Amino acid sequence: MVRVPATLALLGLMALSLAACGSPETTPAAEKAADAAPSADQTPVMPEDAPPQEEEAAPEGEQLGDAKRTCTGSIGAAAATRLAERCTMVSPATHPPCNPDNACALIQDEIDRACGQYGPGETKPAECAA
Repeated sequence: MVRVPATLALLGLMALSLAACGSPETTPAAEKAADAAPSADQTPVMPEDAPPQEEEAAPEGEQLGDAKRTCTGSIGAAAATRLAERCTMVSPATHPPCNPDNACALIQDEIDRACGQYGPGETKPAECAA
């Protein structure tokens, strides 16, 4: 009878257990997660109890024009220049989008973002209320 040293037997068992680790075991939880994940050809469906997601139209007079047009082209040079100046006065950004050649909505978004950074007790610049 041949005696195998305990160390060699232990190494053999470790090698077998590591080899078994190479093939992933499919669990019911993993199968459910795979089934729940939408594939590329599936369109996500909103739950029936989800709140409405429609965008509200801007009230008349507050529309700033097409996003593809310049602000100057949308509302005129004088109004676009005033909007851009307001933007420059409130924006802390080093390169803000406060340029009449950008879309008016982009300029207004920067004004809203900058003015939204003030806390409830802080005084906002007058340009935030305009």
